[in-house]
Amino acid sequence: MGRLGTVTVPKIEADPAEVGLDAARLGRIDTHFRRYVDEGKLPGWTIAVGRGDRLVHLSHHGRRDVEAGLPVTDDTIWRIYSMTKPITSVAALMLWERGALELTDPVSRYIPAFAEQRVYRGGSALNPGTDAALEPVRVHHLLTHTAGLTYGFHHAHPVDEMYRSKGYEFGAPEGVDLATAADQFASFPLLFQPGTEWNYSVATDVLGRVVEVASGQRLDEFLRTEILDPLGMTETTFSVAPGSPEAERLATLYNARPGGGLVVNKVLARAATREPTYLSGGGGLLSTAGDYLRFARMLARGGELDGVRILGPRTLARATRNHLPGGGDLETVGRPIFSESAFTGVGFGLGFSVVIDGPAGKQLANEGTFAWGGLASTAFWVDPVDDVVALFFTQLVPSSTYPIRSQLQTLVQQAVID
Repeated sequence: MGRLGTVTVPKIEADPAEVGLDAARLGRIDTHFRRYVDEGKLPGWTIAVGRGDRLVHLSHHGRRDVEAGLPVTDDTIWRIYSMTKPITSVAALMLWERGALELTDPVSRYIPAFAEQRVYRGGSALNPGTDAALEPVRVHHLLTHTAGLTYGFHHAHPVDEMYRSKGYEFGAPEGVDLATAADQFASFPLLFQPGTEWNYSVATDVLGRVVEVASGQRLDEFLRTEILDPLGMTETTFSVAPGSPEAERLATLYNARPGGGLVVNKVLARAATREPTYLSGGGGLLSTAGDYLRFARMLARGGELDGVRILGPRTLARATRNHLPGGGDLETVGRPIFSESAFTGVGFGLGFSVVIDGPAGKQLANEGTFAWGGLASTAFWVDPVDDVVALFFTQLVPSSTYPIRSQLQTLVQQAVID
């Protein structure tokens, strides 16, 4: 990895043939995704593919800011949204390794408002019927999204509406901090009894608050001192200052325009240039391709990178196994809410999705591949069987607009020839 000041700049480290990849087949990735830009579906992108700890493919196409004509570059800063979740999950696993928390701990040990939890039984958002929770929400429920929490933006359930009514659709109301938000989440009924189903949710935001209480540090401080700085991820942060050089490198956020083309999403975009009160461990970070590649490589190497060990290999191996009830996949245990969902044959571990049956999901993916993505169509995965790491960065919301992730998975895997 090259360094330009404090910016981690990714560099090609091997010819694809040296590590068992076909260069011509890798070229299909760029050919395919250039069309997305040329047809006005994406503003621009960065793609990185590595194998065996060597980066063999790095490409950019299009603009980080279409209106200003600014190109995507090595140091473009991206809103990674839910790709924050694996980082926060690693933080919690580090505390588990140190004995600062147990996965079986009731969340109420760290956030007392989670005691006496109620579960939705029926009725409207204004007049719900509830039952007592049969067991407490535990730390491992947060890591696996089996706590019964939700997101306001789902628009799929009366409890989602309760979140929205209090200002929790994307993020938190202005001026609300993480501790206050976690208490508010605890006041809403759960969608289901803890540990019985999977629902994508604010669970990792609540986990971020658990990290704060268990560590005695603010979430941003813990992430910086324990993960980001040790890994050299100097460009990963919760915000950039308006008018700063970093803000100049921040990609513009877009939605697909009805009828074709792109339109700037000014509402969600502005959070990236504001000092956050609410430190979202589930979706608040900005990062660069170079920084997140270092995080992914640490995961691919069993928790260590360049002599810095973040997690023990056995901890990471446990985290990247399926933890869903009964060993089921997201199709059978979960409440899928993404139109792009390739949830058949995919389980969920402690902060990561994990492929448990590639053929069942009609994916060209090896069992054990673990991954996650973000709201703005970013994605990464680590394939421990073929020793491949792949990352995709762009800025289009929502991530379900196009089948980018499944297509990238196929395009990368078809280039592996040994």
